[in-house]
Amino acid sequence: MKAELSDVERAHAIYTKRNLAVYDWWVLGFSNAWLWHCPTEKLLELYRAHITANHLEVGTGTGFFPAKTMPSTQPRLALLDINRNCLEKAAKRLAAFRPELHQENVLEPLVIHGARFDSIAVNYVLHCLPGRLDQKAAAVFDHLAPHLQDDGVIFGSTLLGQDIQRPVAARMAMALYNRKGIFSNTRDSLGGLMEALSARFRTFNVEVCGCAVIFWGKGLREAYRNQPVPNVAATSVAGG
Repeated sequence: MKAELSDVERAHAIYTKRNLAVYDWWVLGFSNAWLWHCPTEKLLELYRAHITANHLEVGTGTGFFPAKTMPSTQPRLALLDINRNCLEKAAKRLAAFRPELHQENVLEPLVIHGARFDSIAVNYVLHCLPGRLDQKAAAVFDHLAPHLQDDGVIFGSTLLGQDIQRPVAARMAMALYNRKGIFSNTRDSLGGLMEALSARFRTFNVEVCGCAVIFWGKGLREAYRNQPVPNVAATSVAGG
């Protein structure tokens, strides 16, 4: 008998090599414009404002955003995703940057060796993770904090299930994705994200764009600075 998938496994099982072949067209083209009403250009503006040449990309997708916005031809770029297909797809696209690859679950402690990062992107990740937004955002930020410079920035976006006006098509799509376990955002609220950001960063910003909230947090609060990297097992694979 086939074992039942966990909530985390259900969330990333959709990212097969076949589906990733049409990811940019479906998610960044059609869905952002016509379902979520948050144009991809808006997310590119977020990246242009915050990405650095010492960057960690969490939830890689196809590598579209770093490929379009990386401010250096010789950066330190690390890619982190639980799904090997996503890592391989993004690494191929970003091969010129010789990325480090880390196959890990961001809901668990992370081991990434080397200097801390100046910027970390968590783009379209949180709405795929199980749990309430305040709890999963807190876990994600806590696991990333030991790998962020004290004055570094975490930025990204997520689709909300509450506190926003959602067109009929968006409500229907979110309901379907939640039933299939691709999304887990029915209880995700703007307040939950703001709570997680304000507790960890000296300055932060949130902006609602259609069904999405675009956010950044900069400057770790004292309690989150200089944390040691957890000594746990992790899987890393050589970059391209």
